[in-house]
Amino acid sequence: MRRRAAVPPAPLPQRRGVDPVRRRLPFDGGWATVRDYLVDRLPVPPALVDAMFAEGAVHGEAGVLPAGAPYLPGAYVWYHRELEPEVPVPFPVTVLHRDERIVVADKPHFLAVTPRGRHVVETALSRLRNELALPELSPAHRLDRLTAGLTLFVARPEYRGAYQALFAERRFRKEYRAVAPFDPELSLPRTVRSHLVKERGELTAREVPGPPNSSSVVELLTHRAGLGGYRLLPETGKTHQLRVHLSALGIPILHDPLYPEVLAEAAPDDFRRPLQLLAHTLEFTDPVTGAPMRFESARRLSAWPSEG
Repeated sequence: MRRRAAVPPAPLPQRRGVDPVRRRLPFDGGWATVRDYLVDRLPVPPALVDAMFAEGAVHGEAGVLPAGAPYLPGAYVWYHRELEPEVPVPFPVTVLHRDERIVVADKPHFLAVTPRGRHVVETALSRLRNELALPELSPAHRLDRLTAGLTLFVARPEYRGAYQALFAERRFRKEYRAVAPFDPELSLPRTVRSHLVKERGELTAREVPGPPNSSSVVELLTHRAGLGGYRLLPETGKTHQLRVHLSALGIPILHDPLYPEVLAEAAPDDFRRPLQLLAHTLEFTDPVTGAPMRFESARRLSAWPSEG
């Protein structure tokens, strides 16, 4: 069996902490030039593609590509996407720990972890790459944009596999805090198990019949004025798992725009109602040093300022 060829390094530097786009030209393409391919595949006017070539913004492995560069199946091309203006998220990313291998950050609500969709520069990854001068920084796991709290990043490529495996193999303990309605008839603590499905392109996950593939422990810490402060211990890592499970119990997380029903999307600059969900505690054994590691978020949920 032939070994897969290594992907060559990007010939373009990052821009504002964002990597250039990398495309591999399809082997079955019928385009005469790289320009023809990009015009066909990019959702922008041809004039913008021509402007990219005129500015020397499209690169191959050997350097800048001219507009007439021939199409070579299997070759790589790089360019920087045209960045749309983004509404700044007016909250800082706090670094709780940094060493030569990892960065543990305390992320605010509303800030995505990595570039995706319309959130590119306003992400924790882009900010930290710039602020810490760590262009090779990468996430070891993901946290929802609307969820605040602890996120682990890897500082150097040679350590990515070791720390990403922690999360892929679930060799960690993560504890969340949430504010949701208090139901005196609901018996807690309990473990919620269900079969969750989230289809690509859909906003929400769904519980469907089938063997459980998700499990969450839900504990009530305290309650007052009709609200409860909850400790959540996810035993699996399905998308939106905690949000779905609390909604299924009849206690949807406060200010959740998706569960139990999808609400109209808030304006991009509306930061008044953060989802009351916080990745509060992260524990693991360091896969490189073997040392026990434990971190706690310094953030508090605004609907329950003294919640601890």
